[in-house]
Amino acid sequence: MRSCIEEDLLKVAVIERHHLTGNIGLGMLKGLKLQKGAIATTISHDSHNLIVCGTNDADMLEVAKQLKNIGGGIVVVNEGKVLAQIALEIAGLITARPAHEVVSELSLLHEALEQLSPNLGFNPFLTLSFLTLPVIPSIKLTDKGLFDVTIFDFIPVTE
Repeated sequence: MRSCIEEDLLKVAVIERHHLTGNIGLGMLKGLKLQKGAIATTISHDSHNLIVCGTNDADMLEVAKQLKNIGGGIVVVNEGKVLAQIALEIAGLITARPAHEVVSELSLLHEALEQLSPNLGFNPFLTLSFLTLPVIPSIKLTDKGLFDVTIFDFIPVTE
C-alpha cells in the first residue's frame, strides 16, 4: 500500500500506544491534500492512539518516532526533518507550559503545514482526530482496523 499524491490518496496508520498490544490499523485517506511529508498526532478521539498520515513511509516513521520522543502531541515532518511540533507531555493531550509558548508553536505548525500543502484551507489534524472516533458515522480507522459504525463491525480489507 502506497500513497498516491496525484490521486490525493495518502497512507494512514493508527498505532495503539497505551497497552503495548502492537495493534496497527492501516488504511488510505482521500481528501487530506498533503503534497509531501507526514503529519501525526496523539489527539485522536476517543482512545488517543497515535495517528499518522503521509506521502511516504520514511516520513511517516520519522513523525511517529518524534512523537514518541516528545511524549505525544502534534508533529509535522518533511524529508526526514521535523518542521514543527507541539509537545503535549501530559498524556499526549495537554501541556503545563505557558500559553504564549504553545501559541508560538501552533503558529510554526501552521507554517509547516503550508509547506506540505499550500492553500490547504482546513485543519488536517482535526480531520485526523475524528477519523479515529468509532462512535460517529460512518467509516473510521482504529488500531484494530477499518470500522463501519453503521453496522458496528470491522470491515475486512484483505482476504
